[in-house]
Amino acid sequence: MTNSAPSSSSIFGTNLVAMVTPMQPDGTIDRSGFDALLVHLLSTGCDGVVVGGTTGEAPTLTSHEMSELITQARVHSNHALRVIAGVGTNDTAAGTDMARSAAAAGADALLISAPHYSRPTQAGIAAHIVDIAGAGGLPVMVYDVPARTGIAIEQATLIELSRHPSIRAVKDAKGDLYEAMTVMASTELAYYCGVDELALPYLCCGATGLVSVTGNAVADRYAEMIEAVRTGDLDRANAVQRALLPLTDAVMRTTQGAIMAKAALVRIGVLSGATVRRPLLESSTTDLRRLDAALCATGIDQESRSVDIPVRLA
Repeated sequence: MTNSAPSSSSIFGTNLVAMVTPMQPDGTIDRSGFDALLVHLLSTGCDGVVVGGTTGEAPTLTSHEMSELITQARVHSNHALRVIAGVGTNDTAAGTDMARSAAAAGADALLISAPHYSRPTQAGIAAHIVDIAGAGGLPVMVYDVPARTGIAIEQATLIELSRHPSIRAVKDAKGDLYEAMTVMASTELAYYCGVDELALPYLCCGATGLVSVTGNAVADRYAEMIEAVRTGDLDRANAVQRALLPLTDAVMRTTQGAIMAKAALVRIGVLSGATVRRPLLESSTTDLRRLDAALCATGIDQESRSVDIPVRLA
């Protein structure tokens, strides 16, 4: 008997990008910039986006803004991108409301992290995720990011969560490859690398795909890497990874990924501004010099990648 359930790659995609949220100089959402970014991501091989995740500055988005962005991504990408809504919170009741709103706004799936700050037990983490998953009625990607939540989702908890019919995948920002391989071997959970620096190792260890920050600017490079691994061309995949190292370092290890990804998108002509909301601050001159050097070292011609981008995707 064959399994008729849709594959995780068809639900979530393989080359996902944690989208930044473009903003006007006054801090309001830049709707045309959001559309421009969608055009850019589609044209560079992205097949799924996380809206309102860490890179999208979720802590400073209102519920209304979040719903509008999900709908905009759904409608203006003409259903060509899977839209995964970030619903990370430390309040389970609020998380269930967020999940329902995301589903109503047109999200394809949910990204649910462990509750931050509260530091519940592993049983509490599992209950939190299951409650939110049940409320949304959508496929779920569990987000394991202890550097931000303050608590890791343990291997046994991930295996327990895998038994829930809606929980289909893990975005792993923990960076423990051995644990990831163990969970993949013990469950049907699809793994997505959430650590840009480790994209190639995760793919080689069996990850279904990536959820990248640097991909805001260079999703095409990640598409090439994924294809190279899929076809067994590891020399090519390694060459792509090595070429990306300077830019990955500049985006992920300078200040914050959201800050540097926006700066990179301005540098390559996709966005007109790199405004972020407090408590984040825009890139300093020193950081921008480092980013420019990385773009050059990575072989990205800033001028040639700048294009006229329509305000709407018709």
